[in-house]
Amino acid sequence: MTALGYFGQLVPDEFMGVSGSVYYSGEIAFSETKPVYLLGLNPGGSPVKQAAETVGRQLETCSQPARRLWSAYADEEWLGKAAGTHGMQPRVLHLCDKLGLDPRRTPASNLIFVRSARGADLGSSRRDLIDRCWPFHDAVIRTLNIKMVVCFGRLVGQEVRNRLGAHWELATFTEENRRRWRSTIHASERGTYVASLTHPSVAAWNVPATDPTPMVASYLKQFTETAVR
Repeated sequence: MTALGYFGQLVPDEFMGVSGSVYYSGEIAFSETKPVYLLGLNPGGSPVKQAAETVGRQLETCSQPARRLWSAYADEEWLGKAAGTHGMQPRVLHLCDKLGLDPRRTPASNLIFVRSARGADLGSSRRDLIDRCWPFHDAVIRTLNIKMVVCFGRLVGQEVRNRLGAHWELATFTEENRRRWRSTIHASERGTYVASLTHPSVAAWNVPATDPTPMVASYLKQFTETAVR
């Protein structure tokens, strides 16, 4: 069984006909040990206009050989723009570049697989949806021996920290502007780190004053040096 097939078994059957997606990178990214797992809240867009773009259909598409080495952030044309250039794509690619990660070889997904125009549109169903999707993420983190989960946005970071028991704050980056948004890194007792970053849909990670990447890079470097020793 392929890696995507193995993890795909943990996606609830009731999501298969619902507009949404699971994988933001392909088979290679979800195979073998990986240092970082990229995690957003949920797929954006319109669940009405994109009703045919179901979770089940996306799982089938991602199982094709052409998607083995693929990244939604680097290779998809969002809203007709050149691949990797729209919205949060260049910001995520900036993060990967500065961390020395290949986005096509880095596992990426969303905490919730169901699509909505805004995270707030999930309403009171959000917690139940997270509960249903979490077994997938827990398996990815454990199976791939993920050292750091990089979370897009405070809400995702808080949920992941609570579920991994990552309550020890190690580092903070505060934006150098009037809003002063914070990004943090927390650690769990089992040695998994959670980076709760500003959301790349609204925060320009590729601008020095608002870029949390150096903070993340400093801890990722420690992992690499420890592994070499």
